[in-house]
Amino acid sequence: MKLVIVTAVEQYQNEVLKLFKKADIENFSSSEIDGHKNGSSLLMASNWFPAEKGGNESSMFFSFTDEERIDALFEVIKEFNENLETNNPIKAIVVPIERFI
Repeated sequence: MKLVIVTAVEQYQNEVLKLFKKADIENFSSSEIDGHKNGSSLLMASNWFPAEKGGNESSMFFSFTDEERIDALFEVIKEFNENLETNNPIKAIVVPIERFI
């Protein structure tokens, strides 16, 4: 069993749900998050009071599942990212689980 964590901008939330379904991952959790990129210090220093919030609305999904399903998920995510017209790929990581109850 491993933990897979997937992050995506909010616009791709429905697509991520479809990708989980294609990978036969039925049990997962999700959360709304704000994504951030560190800007250059000069740009940040010139903007003392930004008019809008600093993060991008994003989603995080995670599931405790087996390696075969994670492999399938990585394949469909890779295919999805190859066909993007934007610079906001879906990202995924895998974390091994040492113990669980």
